[in-house]
Amino acid sequence: MLIVHVHVHVKPELVEEFSRATIENARASVQEPGIARFDVVQQQDDATQFVLIEIYRGAEASVAHKQTAHYAAWRDAVAPMMAEPRSSVKYNAVFPDPQD
Repeated sequence: MLIVHVHVHVKPELVEEFSRATIENARASVQEPGIARFDVVQQQDDATQFVLIEIYRGAEASVAHKQTAHYAAWRDAVAPMMAEPRSSVKYNAVFPDPQD
């Protein structure tokens, strides 16, 4: 399992538009066989801060995700909505054990 947290700081006036585009991308993403989960969370005390929590069945699924039309459309649509470049942190699953 590969877990990726994508941190996004959105321009205040574009929060609703970003949210709509990102939910659309998440809905399409969870249909991919290599994606176990794809959550979109918004910070409670700062609505301009989002984290996308992407859980892939393996590293190859992350690569495949970035080749989809819905990812490319999201990437291009939201790029001008960001207050700063997005960043990501990759994690390995510890519990529950992905081998169980």
